[in-house]
Amino acid sequence: MKNKDMENKIKTVVPTLRFPEFRGTEGWIFKSLDSLVKMRKGEQVNKSILRDQGLYPVINGGIAPSGYYDYYNTDANTITISEGGNSCGYVSYITSRFWCGGHCFAVIVQKEINAKYIYHLLKRHEYNIMQLRVGSGLPNIQYSDLRKYSVFSTSIYKEQQKIADCLSSLDDLIEATTKKVEALKEHKKGLMQRLFPAKGKNVPDLRFPEFQGTSVWEEKKLGKIGNFIGGGTPNTTNPEYWDGEILWYTPTEIKNGYLKSSNRKITKQGLKNSSAKLLPKGAILITTRATIGDVAISKKECTTNQGFQSLVVNDSEINLFWFYWIIQHKEELIKKASGSTFKEIGKNEIINIIAYSAKKQEQQKIADCLSSIDELIEATTRKIEVLKEHKKGLMQQLFPKI
Repeated sequence: MKNKDMENKIKTVVPTLRFPEFRGTEGWIFKSLDSLVKMRKGEQVNKSILRDQGLYPVINGGIAPSGYYDYYNTDANTITISEGGNSCGYVSYITSRFWCGGHCFAVIVQKEINAKYIYHLLKRHEYNIMQLRVGSGLPNIQYSDLRKYSVFSTSIYKEQQKIADCLSSLDDLIEATTKKVEALKEHKKGLMQRLFPAKGKNVPDLRFPEFQGTSVWEEKKLGKIGNFIGGGTPNTTNPEYWDGEILWYTPTEIKNGYLKSSNRKITKQGLKNSSAKLLPKGAILITTRATIGDVAISKKECTTNQGFQSLVVNDSEINLFWFYWIIQHKEELIKKASGSTFKEIGKNEIINIIAYSAKKQEQQKIADCLSSIDELIEATTRKIEVLKEHKKGLMQQLFPKI
């Protein structure tokens, strides 16, 4: 049903969830954006004069700033809607002065309406606003279409304020939790630099008390810590080799962490008739082609394609310690890579890389320390996703659906 038809047929509605003090009051009215806000298209700035850093961000058609500029044309605490590009229709709230670019609308809210309420209202309708885009090469949203877009809105300012405060408090919590994740990642990065010996040293800068003053770390080649195993791809045209029960990984699936499932699986026949090798649970998968040095630990038996050298450590070693060692020394693998079409590092290059190794007890302590931080990062990241889902659900109930 078109917005104009609805405006004629539906006068008022109430949201599914309403704060107690507003229940029984007037319903929400169907209004065009033009009756709630005024919109101004920005001014284009030549890309050549933009900088990576500067006084004022330039907000254009994308989600992130296009660059920075010495001047601003829009005050802080202004809503923007991207006008052009792949992100056209994206709604943002800019808390600092900025330059509103040529592919951006600045939304000016009337004084009798709460600006943060309008931001959350537009964010609730962001998907529908994005559907207003026209054009295939460089899509854009026409001002005439945007101003006519209609929404249900309450005219009670205190209700607007209550909704804005509720959703903004969730935004603040999501932002604070996101910063906590970033801080934990930086803390882990700093710890790893100190828990492994720096270049030219045979002991780390930071050791746990029980290992201070003990022997230096032993120098050894990576080939001495375990067995490096390559992978392979069964014939992709033979259906008998695919859609089985054996996990089969490609480099694009590897993000530093643990692996439990793969995009594709192979059969026992596929394993038997290819150079793929069955790796035990706990194997360290290391990408060696194109993207080099990405690493993960498989939680189950698995196989890989030929873009890997996977490490199965000896019983005298702790696989999680070497997992973190590889993350910390990724650049060493990249430097050893060669190739004209795409970079690749072979097994012979990897097994001859020199490493310094702690005794098993110290390896375990380092692995436990770093993995506990990873667990905290993962738990905090999950909390962010839960908060986002909670906010999404709240928005669906606090704003009436068209």
